[in-house]
Amino acid sequence: MTDVTPPTDLVPAPRSVEGPMSCGVELTPETTLWAGPGTETTERWLRSALGGALGLPLRPGPEDAPGGLRLRVDGTLAPEAYRLAVVTGWGVEITGGSAAGVFWGAQTLRQLLGPDAFRRAPVRPGLTRGIPHQIIEDAPRFRWRGLMLDVARHFMPKEGVLRYLDLMAAHKLNVLHLHLTDDQGWRVEIQRYPKLTEVGSWRARTKVGHRASPLWDDKPHGGHYTRDDIREIVAYAAERHISVVPEIDVPGHSQAAIAAYPELGNSDVVDTASLAVWDTWGINPNVLAPTDTTLRFFEGVLEEVLELFPADAGPFSPFVHIGGDECVKDQWRASDTAQKQIGNLGLAGEEALQAWFIGHFDRWLTARGRRMIGWDEILEGGLAPGAAVSSWRGYAGGVTAARAGHDVVMCPEQQVYLDHRQDAGPDEPVPIGYVRTLEDVYRFEPVPAELTPQETARVLGTQANVWTEVMEDQARVDYQTFPRLAALAEVAWSDLPAPADRDFTGFERRMGAHYRRLDALGVAYRPPTGPLPWQRRPGVLGRPIDGPPPQR
Repeated sequence: MTDVTPPTDLVPAPRSVEGPMSCGVELTPETTLWAGPGTETTERWLRSALGGALGLPLRPGPEDAPGGLRLRVDGTLAPEAYRLAVVTGWGVEITGGSAAGVFWGAQTLRQLLGPDAFRRAPVRPGLTRGIPHQIIEDAPRFRWRGLMLDVARHFMPKEGVLRYLDLMAAHKLNVLHLHLTDDQGWRVEIQRYPKLTEVGSWRARTKVGHRASPLWDDKPHGGHYTRDDIREIVAYAAERHISVVPEIDVPGHSQAAIAAYPELGNSDVVDTASLAVWDTWGINPNVLAPTDTTLRFFEGVLEEVLELFPADAGPFSPFVHIGGDECVKDQWRASDTAQKQIGNLGLAGEEALQAWFIGHFDRWLTARGRRMIGWDEILEGGLAPGAAVSSWRGYAGGVTAARAGHDVVMCPEQQVYLDHRQDAGPDEPVPIGYVRTLEDVYRFEPVPAELTPQETARVLGTQANVWTEVMEDQARVDYQTFPRLAALAEVAWSDLPAPADRDFTGFERRMGAHYRRLDALGVAYRPPTGPLPWQRRPGVLGRPIDGPPPQR
């Protein structure tokens, strides 16, 4: 047997490994695949991905075929747990507590077969592929293991999103939080409001670097996903046991929508008809008008969003993210319309007005069997019992939400915002925010120490957030995201000790094998020795800071 990966090189690390021993099982063109009920998604994936990479047809065979590959669901295991048994003379069996568990076991099998298993076609035809005799038992620490991908600031074509779903699956991540709307672009087709994409998906130019940079890219930038594109993304994700959570950001971060439909803005304060899709970065003062007209408009938007992102496409598919962050209230303070709304509703002020706005969609989504999730600002004013919180401004929002009985996804910018620079060196491209190294991410602990066990149960999990203001193409997204997403994946999946006790040296060693997998997948990651010449961005202004948290 050749080019075999030891189980000690797996990423994320499994809970337990018995073995390996010198003998084992060879996978050859004669190896058969038996798939029990409920394992169809893994069966299809194994034949297309693993079979394609290694030239293995994996033809159907009987359950008891010697040396065969077997898939089965065993409900006595935890839902996403799996057991991968490689037994000499018997074959390879992947048993999962659910279809998802079987799929995660197949991802581990792929890693055991070496980096060639991550390619799209065989590069060493005829090479014997073998796996030593061993038993791996594994299960995730957190249910929500996510990646937030901002496709609003810089659009990522559909093919790029599908590629990232494959990269997520390879790291056992199971939630894609898709940031679809912002000041700089609206990325999802809404039939009843065609100007959202006709007007709102394109900007005339783009700021290069931080908003203080004098540089501009004068080429128009934009794009959007058609309804069928979204259906394809959701279906592709579901085949990989990944839930897609759409984000429609309101009432701030909404200039693209206002540019398309000026009546959505505070037209008694600013000439909304003159607003275009925003071409720079930062916190935008042009926010939605807090009116019944705006509510009806976004109800219409969300009706189509619910159709495109069905609640039964994955365990977290009932969630819809409504943003709720960084809503500047200056226009509301100056607006007669907003002030009358405050009076009519008997509210205390502008902060309470935002709570009213968010609360409306909380109730609206709940009435339709869905769950609202938003950035931690939505806590201001109270939430319905089923609403959840993405805690981004540090740990405080997560602590407050958990103590109030709300589910939490921990994604503090100080730890897991992957747009932040990876090194303090002068060659780091477009340095933004804090220095957050691979080790920093590996030592991130999602559960706030001050929570009680009952409150800790409210922490659904964690996710890394990839904001793309300074990521103009796929290569830049890769550079910022990897290898740190591999560290986040281990934090989310593996049962790690306290941050100070984590074996980062061992993780670095395992990453030596993992970089070969990323190479095979074509990921333009940041090398451990620093950026390659073409990954640098000399002369493009970033925002290195050492003080208070940066605003995105």
